[in-house]
Amino acid sequence: MSDIATPGTTADEHGHDSGDLELPNGRPAPAPLPHEPRRADVDPKAARRAERQVSTMFLLASLLVIAFIVAYIAIDKNVVIALPVIGTMSASNLALGLTFGLAVFLIGAGAIHWAKKLMPDVEVVQERHVLESSPADREEAISVFDAGAQESGFGSRKIIRRTLITALALFPLPLVIILRDLWVTPTDSPSPNELLSETIWTKGERIVTDGSYRPIRPEDIPVGGLVNVVPASLEKVEEVEGTLNARAKAASILVRMTPAEIRSQQGGSAEEPWDVHGILAFSKICTHVGCPISLYQQRTHQLLCPCHQSTFDLADSAKVVFGPAARRMPQLPITVDAEGYLVARSDFQEHVGPSFWEQGSS
Repeated sequence: MSDIATPGTTADEHGHDSGDLELPNGRPAPAPLPHEPRRADVDPKAARRAERQVSTMFLLASLLVIAFIVAYIAIDKNVVIALPVIGTMSASNLALGLTFGLAVFLIGAGAIHWAKKLMPDVEVVQERHVLESSPADREEAISVFDAGAQESGFGSRKIIRRTLITALALFPLPLVIILRDLWVTPTDSPSPNELLSETIWTKGERIVTDGSYRPIRPEDIPVGGLVNVVPASLEKVEEVEGTLNARAKAASILVRMTPAEIRSQQGGSAEEPWDVHGILAFSKICTHVGCPISLYQQRTHQLLCPCHQSTFDLADSAKVVFGPAARRMPQLPITVDAEGYLVARSDFQEHVGPSFWEQGSS
């Protein structure tokens, strides 16, 4: 590839302009450094050695992708190993991270080594031009591109081309394989339908504030108020399980309106209503994709999800009045115990959480 000299200047034997160029501040531009050919440019053995190095990196990347898939299938996810400084970690995660990370590194390193050692190493100088290129400029650009593609060796260096194509073809496979982890149901584990059909709310479970775990009396909630609540047993359950799974399903809200404003509820009777003096309890987890909700509009009695604007009318059985949610927010039946504190009558009578499964399936 030859350099394009700036109009009004001459090009030296190395292709650099030697005219009197000036910087915007009026000072003369520094003379360009002389072009020094690389070893691979003058030594065919060095070029072949660089070619082997690049193809080796691409080939190792391909093998590492295959090793990723093998590790994903063969290594038990429950196996842990102890490492110095880091501590214990999953053997599966370690193997997957190393194989995939090294594969990405080797593809990048191979491409960089290819560019530095084998692709053309010349400087091209060209004046700025208007955004719209002339037909002659476009033809010239195409010819320059074709020349660059030819000089890069992608067509002539078959071993590099084949190993690169192999590495790039295998590269997406780990991304497809790990999609399997979005949901895996072993034969001895419950399905999503079963997992979300029950929470730790039970009959007589005291309702407490989320965070402080303080029991609540009806007089503690003013009309129009909203309180984030959880079961009193949640703190101990989390200590035993060591996870937030119970909280994710049992998180609830209490809202209070005047009894006359309640148009309908999801259950109960005149003798055993599901509210206490206008206090209603609902799941806090949106039935669309599971976002937590605490945005309550006192005048309209509507609960608004901040993620996708699903809106539920809590005065009318928490029915959906707007947005993508497909079903209402589950209501928790409540009453008061002998000491006057709010408690649950039972668990939710409907599935909590997002509706990403068919409720009729098991």
